[in-house]
Amino acid sequence: MVEWQEDGLPVRILIKLEYLNHPHVSGNKWWKLKYNLAEARKLGLSTLLTFGGAYSNHIFSTAAAAQELGFKSIGVIRGEEVNNPTLHFARSKGMHLHFVSRNDYRNKTQPDFIESLTREFGAFYLIPEGGSNKQAVSGCVEFGEMLLSENTFDSVCLPVGTGGTMAGIISAMDRGKSVLGFSTLKGASSLAGDVMKWTTRQDCAWELVEDYHFGGYAKRTVVLDDFINAARTEHNVDLDLVYTGKILFGVLDLVRQGRFKKGSTVLVLHTGGLQAGLYDQTIQRDFETLR
Repeated sequence: MVEWQEDGLPVRILIKLEYLNHPHVSGNKWWKLKYNLAEARKLGLSTLLTFGGAYSNHIFSTAAAAQELGFKSIGVIRGEEVNNPTLHFARSKGMHLHFVSRNDYRNKTQPDFIESLTREFGAFYLIPEGGSNKQAVSGCVEFGEMLLSENTFDSVCLPVGTGGTMAGIISAMDRGKSVLGFSTLKGASSLAGDVMKWTTRQDCAWELVEDYHFGGYAKRTVVLDDFINAARTEHNVDLDLVYTGKILFGVLDLVRQGRFKKGSTVLVLHTGGLQAGLYDQTIQRDFETLR
């Protein structure tokens, strides 16, 4: 946990550096995979299959978690075959990469497409793109409960891709706390529905903020790049351009606009995505209970 130091801010900003929880299965990915891995073990399935783009944090983390627990893993990758550090790492962890066209990838949730993967690879435990499902939300509820036990805050802010982490955090919050999710997608009109699908909480104020995507998923601007570089050099906080750079920029902008009550504490979740192996061995989580 670090506090963002900046003169003149009317609120206290704490940043939970959750990317420090594991060298490779970092940030919210550890929480989202935890019960999926347990369920695969319970069902007696030895292979995990999931989906992602060529730079997917989820692919990166699933490959690492699978190897650590002795699972085989298959990553269905959107688009033409490429080799980059993310996919090189996934291969090094034993993941078989199966590239499909962008058109075919759009059918990834369709029964016929899943059946074709089963014919090709045999039985597998399916984890959706981004990892959000019932099991993932259960893990993220635990994440939220841990945040409550370790910190005092009024609002919690986090980046949102598929909605599972936000749903878990909302479900765990005390009454009176607010949750702001910052969408990393442009025009994510269905995202609120995805969040609502996974939580039934009616007494937690939550909101999706869609003004800080900087052009869309993985898009960047000079302003965003400069902010990320300044965060590293001036505040010693490492951010990425897909998730955490955008959310912290957005939180600070809303603070300056008076969006948060003066004197309150805002907790910002750094949910990982650095893929740089930055972590502190002293707080590394493990999968010992799942073996």
